[in-house]
Amino acid sequence: MSSRPVNQADEVAKIIGAQPETRRRRTSVRWLVEEGEFVAIMGPSGSGKSTVINILGCLDTPTTGAYRFRGVHVERLSRNQRALIRRNFLGFVFQGYNLLARTSAQENVELPLIYRGEPASTRHAAARAALESVGLTGWEARTPAELSGGQQQRVAVARAIVIQPALLLADEPTGNLDTHRSREIMELLVALNRNIGITVLMVTHELDMARYASRTVHFLDGRGESDNRNGEAH
Repeated sequence: MSSRPVNQADEVAKIIGAQPETRRRRTSVRWLVEEGEFVAIMGPSGSGKSTVINILGCLDTPTTGAYRFRGVHVERLSRNQRALIRRNFLGFVFQGYNLLARTSAQENVELPLIYRGEPASTRHAAARAALESVGLTGWEARTPAELSGGQQQRVAVARAIVIQPALLLADEPTGNLDTHRSREIMELLVALNRNIGITVLMVTHELDMARYASRTVHFLDGRGESDNRNGEAH
């Protein structure tokens, strides 16, 4: 594994709400993720998981502190500059799949490349390769209605990795799936992490799913309560 940090947060804090300081929700974290890691983020509702993933995914900025993505201070960037980071370096997978209902699997996967202005021939080839990597060769022309929940999430994963991201952020990726399909998606994420080297950050409330990761960070009341690797707290 490379020792190069993908992202690093130093005393990053996010204050939510306009109430007096003592009543505001505050998420505060120190964070370092290296290339090739697979990190699960756990914690109860309101613990700060979503706030952290939004900051790490350049969807939001911290109130205080420094957040660096590949050495770039994200908190100093404009909204358009953060959008460029998302477009070129980040892949997102959500609980609800977020696929366009009337478009094919291949067209869904091509969307990030359309936003980047890639020519059609490049988009088609990259989408087919991404779908092949998630085990959906032969399903390119199917719409979401013609796919199972597990297959729809595989399309969502293919869409996330088609840009060859430096970081894949998965927010409850198995939340809408049964146990069998959940395991399929987790095995897919593990394979992408180990075989291709994609760095993965995953929010989950399911301990069984978190065990697929090489590292688990638990949040409580807006702070990182524990950080475990290979079963050992540190």
